[in-house]
Amino acid sequence: MNQRPLNQRPVNHLETVEALMREAAETLILPRWKSLAEGDVEEKDGPQDLVTVADQEAEAFLTPHLQDLIPGSIVIGEEAVSAGTVSPEVLKDGGDCWLVDPVDGTWNFVQGSERFGVMVARVQRREVVQSWILYPVDGRCLVAEKGAGATFGGERLGPHAAKPFPAAHGDYSATYVKEPFRSAFDKVAERCAGHHSGRCSAYAYGDLARGLLDFTFYCKLSPWDHAPGQLIVEEAGGRFGFLKDSAPYTPIPRPDQPMLATASAEAWPMYAEEMAGVDSANGQP
Repeated sequence: MNQRPLNQRPVNHLETVEALMREAAETLILPRWKSLAEGDVEEKDGPQDLVTVADQEAEAFLTPHLQDLIPGSIVIGEEAVSAGTVSPEVLKDGGDCWLVDPVDGTWNFVQGSERFGVMVARVQRREVVQSWILYPVDGRCLVAEKGAGATFGGERLGPHAAKPFPAAHGDYSATYVKEPFRSAFDKVAERCAGHHSGRCSAYAYGDLARGLLDFTFYCKLSPWDHAPGQLIVEEAGGRFGFLKDSAPYTPIPRPDQPMLATASAEAWPMYAEEMAGVDSANGQP
């Protein structure tokens, strides 16, 4: 039986991955913030779904470096999936994977807003075990490791008190929610204290983990949009789950369906009850 020498510690990738993300942000993303040239922005599935040269170059930089950290691992990046060079279906195999969203909130980035982020999640056996969300302009990074908690700028996050739904504030981007779910949720949202459309999962989940928001609601379930935030929010005391059956979120490709995340795990069933029926076929709550 082989044993690790007493002075040899297991490799922890938290600092290494954060450093790679910072390098990508400083050399490839921030130089193009508010400085995009003609031809640097393209539409993917429409005018609300954009990709920039910063997205493409940052992902191309991160991919080989992440693969080198865990030989044999697969990087599933948003732009590679869009280009058809990798499939998110490999997540179902249970192997070592990295999920990468090189510039989450691309629409905000193009508009010159600072509310965009770089997101990475490390997945093993269909479970997120480490995750990072870097805010390039702010300079701080959210980091989480399964069972070890979550931090923002080195400060530990959570837990947060559960608020009643009438006092709750949320992030909900209707652009990414199709009917009949959109109309159904709009009616439910009239009963909460308020919500806004941040158009950026990196900030929505960061605000949730920090207790600045009480809930988020999504239907479009691209794994790179949610896996990094899931671990950070849950390690800060929150909860993710599907409205249909309360099942927990796992980072595998799946059909669009209503998903609720809350800053407080205790609040999740209360908010889910308020949203009962949003997942129904006719969209009537």
